[in-house]
Amino acid sequence: MSHKQFIYYWQKWLLPTLVRAVVIICLTVGVLGILGSTAPMSNAQLVSTTKGIQDKQTPLKSTALNATVYHSPDCNCCGGWIDHLKAQGFQITDFSTPDIETVKQKYNVPDKLSSCHTAIINGYVIEGHVPADDIKRLLQEKPNVAGLSVPQMPVGTPGMEMGNRKDPFSVFSFDHKNSVAVFNKYPSS
Repeated sequence: MSHKQFIYYWQKWLLPTLVRAVVIICLTVGVLGILGSTAPMSNAQLVSTTKGIQDKQTPLKSTALNATVYHSPDCNCCGGWIDHLKAQGFQITDFSTPDIETVKQKYNVPDKLSSCHTAIINGYVIEGHVPADDIKRLLQEKPNVAGLSVPQMPVGTPGMEMGNRKDPFSVFSFDHKNSVAVFNKYPSS
């Protein structure tokens, strides 16, 4: 297999399969209660596929940092990312949904950029553990893109902290035609 064939195979088949497997594992672990809390979920927390994926974001003021975050009810790292955004001044509307894949499809998140949660912030799609500073830069510059993504769940990203360990990662922008570009790069530490 040539290098180009391997890269194509990796981007087209392996990476999306790996991301789906991680999401399924997170969901399975949460459903089995291995990592989940003992507090019961209310009906308001469980968002149905038909009602929960509607845009529930409140009207935004021009300077508001409002985020509507969709995630699996049992994913712990999503809560870490939400806490990161809150610490950076974002107001969060939090929706748990057992059908996160439908949310990703609704907002046209490219498979190769998929992660564990999807947020809508001032009309932009934010996929995965994107640092708040990159979101703020996006909102300030207002480029003609659909959103930003940190694919998978790199160690050291907001919500995925593991002590001092930080894997290198990139924040990607993507448009409505699924064109992808590097928005920011973070080296390992």
